[in-house]
Amino acid sequence: MPDLELTPSATRSWKLPARAMPVAFAFFMSAIMAMLMCLVITAANRGIGDGYLQAVLSAYSLAMPVAFVCVMLVRPIVLKLVSLTVRMP
Repeated sequence: MPDLELTPSATRSWKLPARAMPVAFAFFMSAIMAMLMCLVITAANRGIGDGYLQAVLSAYSLAMPVAFVCVMLVRPIVLKLVSLTVRMP
């Protein structure tokens, strides 16, 4: 079964290039935060009961793309604010 063994280069081939890191970060950050916020806000507004998960997913379908665009837009501002408030060695 030597053909089934993955070489080190084959295991890394699915990864994005390093220059895509800001976009990947924005995607994962917005996906996680949008889901958490949809879960909390839907529970606060409707309670957790029948149709809760469907309402969360419906809200998420709007929130995730909006969150992604917002993270991409505010990234330069956040980087500047961090550089102004954090002492670099």
